Amino acid sequence: MQLGFKSISKVNLMEAVNKKYGIINRISGPVVGVSGLEEARLHDMVLVGEGKLVGEVIRMSGQQATIQVYEETSGLKIGEPITGTGHPLIAHLGPGLMGQIFDGLQRPLTKLADVEGNFLKRGVTEDSLQQDKKWKFNPLVKTGDIVHAGNILGEVPETQSITHRVMVPPHLSGEIVEIREGELTLAEWVAKIKTEDGKIIEVGMEHVWPVRSARPYKRRLDLAEPLVTGKRVIDMFFPIPKGGSAIIPGGFGTGKTVIQQSLARWSDVDVVVYVGCGERGNEMAEVLM
Repeated sequence: MQLGFKSISKVNLMEAVNKKYGIINRISGPVVGVSGLEEARLHDMVLVGEGKLVGEVIRMSGQQATIQVYEETSGLKIGEPITGTGHPLIAHLGPGLMGQIFDGLQRPLTKLADVEGNFLKRGVTEDSLQQDKKWKFNPLVKTGDIVHAGNILGEVPETQSITHRVMVPPHLSGEIVEIREGELTLAEWVAKIKTEDGKIIEVGMEHVWPVRSARPYKRRLDLAEPLVTGKRVIDMFFPIPKGGSAIIPGGFGTGKTVIQQSLARWSDVDVVVYVGCGERGNEMAEVLM
């Protein structure tokens, strides 16, 4: 069987199918073609090559799948395996997000820098949230209470000014059969919920969510309160509402990043989340500082 530029035997391809992994048959920059991954679904996360590079299925056509690799593909070879994970690209949500620096795959860069140094190798990964750190969980419900999706189970003081609320996950409702209190890690459960069909579901402080699925909400709030940015020219001539959005267009050297720094420093907000895409490294460092 001729696949791409390298001949791969039918035996190898059959082994790939039986073990639920595919064989790379085409490489074009960050896009990789694979055969033998028929059981994968669109937007599934896969591990590409011997280095276990993170990728995502972006197209399925018969026995051929197309993978978008989110790491450098230099040195990747035709014939290397691609392993399916069976789940989509996900984000880890829970106490410990505040004050962290993540890359686009939610890998903690500060923690990886302590382990790997300033230059990270491909395929290196680490838990997004610290699993062994203990958090003080204060329950707000009791045994026997009936809860629904979005109800608050308890609170965790994440920082001096931010209280993290642990809620019932979407699409889950039932009766609280057991609730914990005290110092707990993210790997431990804080509540057990009995559903209508009698199943006992353990709920922890951390949960995962597919990045391509919108988060559910109960209602949208009207834009009724102004956001005080601390920049008089913005507050007077270009006011921004809380919950609204704004854009700062401009050419090179016109001060877009300087305004970002000013907004992060002086705006009337509790949390600043900075997402940098295509930004210069030194300017990102200045914003974070």
